[in-house]
Amino acid sequence: MNERLLPSFLKPLRAEAASNDKERLTIEEAFDWSRYPTKNVLATGYTAGYESTGKNPNHPGYGITYSGVKVKRDLYSTIAADLTIFPIGTILFIPGYGYGVVADKGGAIKGNHLDLYFETVSDVYNIWGKKELNVYVVKSGDGRLTEEELTMLNEKKSMQVFRQQVK
Repeated sequence: MNERLLPSFLKPLRAEAASNDKERLTIEEAFDWSRYPTKNVLATGYTAGYESTGKNPNHPGYGITYSGVKVKRDLYSTIAADLTIFPIGTILFIPGYGYGVVADKGGAIKGNHLDLYFETVSDVYNIWGKKELNVYVVKSGDGRLTEEELTMLNEKKSMQVFRQQVK
């Protein structure tokens, strides 16, 4: 099992309160974000569909990111970034969205611009739209990401209490 992407940040600081139904915390409330560097970005949304990627479901590369992993909206979702700013494997916390793992690059994604994965175009527009905000750099990437690593992040036991918050 590769532990390269599983640092200590994965355990909520207030796990008891995060799992207590009466005091259920959001991801934003359960962690001390002040210990992470921030970066101001413009964040937009994308889907695996033709409107975002130019690929149809019958295309062999449909839903596959630049890193080779499948697009995913989960506790740790795949996102696209300028790889000179945020290398593949970088883990960001995006307020209002959750954790994003840089797995992709986009032709129009330059500088401090992120593209956040959503399953539908409706979700892109109704849930997110276009926002300028500060994101937290939780871990800098080393230029690679595997399906196994992404799965391990999403299955981390201490994070399951937040699963219902993924939109």
